[in-house]
Amino acid sequence: MTDSMLPPLTSKNWPALEPGWVWLCGAGPGDPGLLTLHALNALRQADVVIYDALVQEAILEWAPQAEHIYAGKRGGKPSAKQRDISLRLVDLARAGKRVLRLKGGDPFVFGRGGEEAQTLVQHGIPIRIIPGISAGIGGLAYAGIPVTHRDVNQSVTFVTGHDQSGNTPSSLNWRAIAQGSQVIVIYMGMKHITRIAAELMEGGRSAHEPVGIVTTATTDAQQVLETTLSTMEADIAAAGLEPPAIICIGEAVRMRQVLDWQGQIAGEPVRDMDPLGRGRPAESA
Repeated sequence: MTDSMLPPLTSKNWPALEPGWVWLCGAGPGDPGLLTLHALNALRQADVVIYDALVQEAILEWAPQAEHIYAGKRGGKPSAKQRDISLRLVDLARAGKRVLRLKGGDPFVFGRGGEEAQTLVQHGIPIRIIPGISAGIGGLAYAGIPVTHRDVNQSVTFVTGHDQSGNTPSSLNWRAIAQGSQVIVIYMGMKHITRIAAELMEGGRSAHEPVGIVTTATTDAQQVLETTLSTMEADIAAAGLEPPAIICIGEAVRMRQVLDWQGQIAGEPVRDMDPLGRGRPAESA
């Protein structure tokens, strides 16, 4: 089908971002191509875009008509207070602006989107939620790591590596997670990686369990480290990796040996056609 035969974007009755509204939108893990069409539609209409630290500049270029306001929150660095961000959204909406709150990943996956949305509703501001691709899925996919694989897991657990105070969440039962979760995906876990690894191994996870760490996922600066639960702290330091990072723990990480599609595009050979050692063609699974 040629481009001239494709239906135009305007053929759908796209929603209008009205004055006084706030749309909370997920920008995906980084690559601008992972935006949804609803996100693009919002960018083209907004008067103001309030964006997070992980939103790429190329994404903001799709809103040249809008005022761009940075509201990034980065661990260990000066950041806007959450209360101030939420109330600024209220003020802008009350001023009659078309407000787009643009958050990395998905606004409802460790993104405080629920808090901001609740504040807006409590202040009588109409909202729309636009989901985005979460880094815990999209970022790992760009690394060639499937979060679910039938030969490996029928469940996956997403956890955050720190709470509102910046510490490892005290409410998490790491022993239960270690024993009950086949694959674990950790957001914002680099700062407390030593404790997290120790908690999981004390909970029964093997010291040799494969771990994949993806930093600055889906961007040109993406780096991927394959390591193990007991050696990942030293390997992270040796590789000089820095946040933002997604950490995946489980046998699914081995699938990168056959599914590292970015490496294959760059001319690297497939390392192992059967990394799980199943001894059968994939289609016969």
